[in-house]
Amino acid sequence: MNKTVFISLSIEDLQTVIIDCVNSCLENNKNEQTPAEQPEQLLTVQGAAVFLNLTVSTIYSKVNKGDLPVMKRGKRLYFSKVELLDYVKKGRKKSNSEIEELAESYLFNKK
Repeated sequence: MNKTVFISLSIEDLQTVIIDCVNSCLENNKNEQTPAEQPEQLLTVQGAAVFLNLTVSTIYSKVNKGDLPVMKRGKRLYFSKVELLDYVKKGRKKSNSEIEELAESYLFNKK
C-alpha cells in the first residue's frame, strides 16, 4: 500500500525539487551506457575460442579457410563479438514446420 503525503510548497520550491530529481535521474543514467552506445567488443584468438566453445587451433583453421570474420593488425587477430554472433546465427537450420510454411507460401505465390 502506498502512502500519500501532502505538503505545502511554494511554486518555486516545487520547481526546484522537480529539477533536482530530474537532474539526479539524468546523472544516474549518464553513467550507464545503453547497448547501442557501447563500443564494439573485440576478442583475441583465445577469447573467440572461449566465446565459440572451440579450440584455438580450430579458430586458426577457420580463419585460414575464410570461414570466420576476422581483423588483422600486425601479427594479431581480432574478432568482433557481434560478427561472431552473426556467424553462429547463419548456421541455423530451419525446422520442418518453417520449411513447410516456406513451401506453401512459394506454391501459393506461383498460382
